Amino acid sequence: MATYGFSFATTLTGMHFATTTLLTVVLKSLGYIQTSHLPKSDIIKFVLFANCSIVGMNVSLMWNSVGFYQIAKLTMIPVSCLLEVVLDNVRYSRDTKLSIILVLAGVAVCTVTDVSVNTKGFIAAVIAVCSTALQQYYVHFLQRKYSIGSFNLLGHTAPAQAASLLLVGPFMDYWLTNKRVDAYDYGLTSTLFIILSCTIAVGTNLSQFVCIGRFTAVSFQVLGHMKTILVLFMGFIFFGKEGLNLHVVLGMAIAIAGMIWYGNASSKPGGKERRSFSLPTSKTQDYAAVPVSSESVEKV
Repeated sequence: MATYGFSFATTLTGMHFATTTLLTVVLKSLGYIQTSHLPKSDIIKFVLFANCSIVGMNVSLMWNSVGFYQIAKLTMIPVSCLLEVVLDNVRYSRDTKLSIILVLAGVAVCTVTDVSVNTKGFIAAVIAVCSTALQQYYVHFLQRKYSIGSFNLLGHTAPAQAASLLLVGPFMDYWLTNKRVDAYDYGLTSTLFIILSCTIAVGTNLSQFVCIGRFTAVSFQVLGHMKTILVLFMGFIFFGKEGLNLHVVLGMAIAIAGMIWYGNASSKPGGKERRSFSLPTSKTQDYAAVPVSSESVEKV
């Protein structure tokens, strides 16, 4: 879209969620999505985290170097791990922790180049990372808590996200680019690319909700770095080998090895467990929380 001068990222994201909303409405009317309930308070919290994530990432990319932006994205995995440990009482095995470190090291080697940071850019990055981690945590948490599917959750959250982003987006984009979205010259080609972007975004949104709902935000982040490696690899194949050197190849190899190790380590018993706590039912016992079981969170 930048090729055609359409630099209104926040407004475009609002269009993405509007398209997603339209699809969920159609599928619900056809009976493919069952009616479900999600409290408004949870919807508001989710939309707040999600919108802060979108705006924060856009601002972080504008105010920081690409290298620091990539470092900020890498910190999402440790932050997501921390959320699972604190909020879900998840415990990771040593191999799982080491495999995550290996993935981060590999991706850092092949993507992080120039690194420069300023105060406002650092603050934007912190907001972006924390809000993104919370949004992805809530995708898994809400599906598990209310036993709803990915499309059901999208059906609840996408309308609110679309409305809020389309309302705030034009002002946010004007602040970031000093350009008005309503003054953009919407030619045939650019309009077709906007429609294509919205169509692809539906699949992207759904795949995120499905992956996080089936596994967790941490697994989604680890798998997401495979996309980074594939983009680099396909870029070298189709657009020449400029920028391809030994440390990039080494970083890609380390990252892939870490992903394979993570899949194996996290799927083993004890690789990643959520420890459950319950109160004893006997009246003669003290009402203290006693660990009674542990269950595997996921299998990759």
